[in-house]
Amino acid sequence: MEKVKCLIIGAGPAGYTAAIYAARAGLNPLMYTGHEPGGQLMITTEVDNYPGYPEGIRGPEMMEKFKQQAERFDTEIRYEKITKVDFSGDVKKVWSETDVEIHADTVIIATGASAKWLGLESEKRLMNMGVSACAVCDGFFFKGLEVAVVGGGDTAAEEASYLSKICTKVHLIVRRDEMRASKIMQKRVMDTENIIIHWNTETDEILGESEVEGVRVYNNKTKEKTVLPVKAFFVAIGHKPNTDFLDGAMEMDDVGYLIAKPGSSKTSISGVFACGDVQDREYRQAVTAAGSGCMAALDSERYLVEKGIA
Repeated sequence: MEKVKCLIIGAGPAGYTAAIYAARAGLNPLMYTGHEPGGQLMITTEVDNYPGYPEGIRGPEMMEKFKQQAERFDTEIRYEKITKVDFSGDVKKVWSETDVEIHADTVIIATGASAKWLGLESEKRLMNMGVSACAVCDGFFFKGLEVAVVGGGDTAAEEASYLSKICTKVHLIVRRDEMRASKIMQKRVMDTENIIIHWNTETDEILGESEVEGVRVYNNKTKEKTVLPVKAFFVAIGHKPNTDFLDGAMEMDDVGYLIAKPGSSKTSISGVFACGDVQDREYRQAVTAAGSGCMAALDSERYLVEKGIA
């Protein structure tokens, strides 16, 4: 059994930022990265919208710099998953996949959320070469071009609306004869001239070898196939927060996102804090994740001071 003041679970922009702040505050944080350290940024090529990088930076390179900064202040980083937790007492107990038991005075959860994908071979092959799960992140690279968005919910409607402002034409691929998006978002999409909605339509294949050159779709009623001449393909069918390991140990919404108290990182469990995409279903940006990581570390420090531990 090991005892720490601050345990950080997850290693994306939120987790690393929390580690930097916690380490500088003398909390000697221990971080468990999971099997995908760096999170969604590891599958992002160019990051052009994070302040401080005027020429842009590749996602994996940015995460390496975050990691190095956390390590500079003596954050201990372990490349394992946390598989079980017990938050019932004042001291929080967690277990790693190698069955190490850790007792922590505070826990910061920064495990993020993973984008859902269609499962096509071409989707995986052309990842970061025109296939993306974030229009706000990557849409700029396809300014003035024709693109496609797949999905029928609010996320897809928002992505299509955003892209319609910078792209010549946006094809919205909806597998049913109606959208799940809110009425106001549906109206916004339908009122936008350069958004073309393809109802009852599913993706058959994304075309191209080293870049997206089009997408072949089919009507699931008529079975007719069509090729859309797009240069980018945005998947907007939702995200899954990485909270399965918690096994219902704390308050979540109906999808599994952790619920943080407004204006803080505090969760339903005293001494447990949440930051980044694991509690943010709205913005999902590196910069907002980093900001919430700072909040979590500060909230953790204040909690420890109030308990007379720090």
